[in-house]
Amino acid sequence: MATKKLELFRKRAMRVRRQLKKVARGKPRLSVHRSTRNISAQIIDDSRGVTLAAASTLEPALGLRSKKSVEAAARIGAEIAARARAAGVEEVVFDRGGYLYHGRLKALADAAREGGLKF
Repeated sequence: MATKKLELFRKRAMRVRRQLKKVARGKPRLSVHRSTRNISAQIIDDSRGVTLAAASTLEPALGLRSKKSVEAAARIGAEIAARARAAGVEEVVFDRGGYLYHGRLKALADAAREGGLKF
């Protein structure tokens, strides 16, 4: 059963990424990974194959108490926006992977928008 779920998740993620490639036009991709305990985001330049900025709840420097909350996701969104601006990135495409745009993912995206990223 678990392999079927994982297969369906990967199909959704590839479907999302395929659609993003149609509209990206050279923009970096804001990719999000969500686990049951943590959330991480990275900005990837697919044309060069490099990560431009990254932020995660696993970083002790951020000082997050609850790492699996909506507030922590919002903090990661604000942090990735600040790091993206420092790297010279202002506009990205949002890659939600196979996850629903809801809860922690939505909080991260909203905070990144408030931090100055356009998508």
